[in-house]
Parts: sequence; C-alpha cells; structure tokens
Amino acid sequence: QIVYENTQYGFRFTLPDSWKGYTIITDKWEGLSVGDAQGEKVSGAKLSIRHPEWTAEQPRQDIPVLVFTVDQWNELQQDKFHIGAAPINPSELTRNDKYVFALPARYNYAYLNGYQEVEDILKGNPIQPMK
Repeated sequence: QIVYENTQYGFRFTLPDSWKGYTIITDKWEGLSVGDAQGEKVSGAKLSIRHPEWTAEQPRQDIPVLVFTVDQWNELQQDKFHIGAAPINPSELTRNDKYVFALPARYNYAYLNGYQEVEDILKGNPIQPMK
C-alpha cells in the first residue's frame, strides 16, 4: 500500500500499489453565496490524486478531495452557499479539528477509465485524519 500524507491539512490517504508514482493536482473549489447580489465567492483547496497512468489522450479518474474549514462546511450544510450547478452537496469523507474533507458530487460523472477502481478505493475508507 502507498500512503499520501498531507501535513498542510492533516490527513493521510491510502492507495493501492498500482497507484505508485501518483501525482497531486492542486486546484481550488469555489462556492457562490445564495441570494447574495454581490455574488460573494467562498473558496478552498481541491486536491486531486492522479493515477500514474493518466495521460491527456487517455485520462483516468482522479480522486478529488475538497478541503473545507469546519465553518465553511457548516455554512454549506445550511445552504448559505453552493458549489457547482448540481443541487447536490459534496459528501464528507472525514474531518479533523480544523478541516472537513469531502468528495464532490458527481465527481465520476464522465465515467473515465478507472472510475470503478476509484469507487472501490473510496469504499475502503482510505482517508484518515492525522493527529
């Protein structure tokens, strides 16, 4: 097994051996306040774990992890802002004292190569908070 440790946010993610040589793609998620004429943006980190066999010609399913502060997560649960067009909130994977780690809704909607493997990995509760 291969373990990705993120000390910035405080979690570890266990991957099967076939993911040896994975890369981390750092991006951000953005949310839009509901009913706010200013359209105030809320944002946070999006970390995607990318399979080593991923190529532009043959993309594979990434494992996306959205990072929320606990306050952001609570506001999202109260529908104070939303992410994306889907009326479905991300689902919580785990949390620590400062952050909630979540899986975006419809992350695998494109059914890229490897999406079933990613589903299997996620069923195994691969993400754990670090103390």
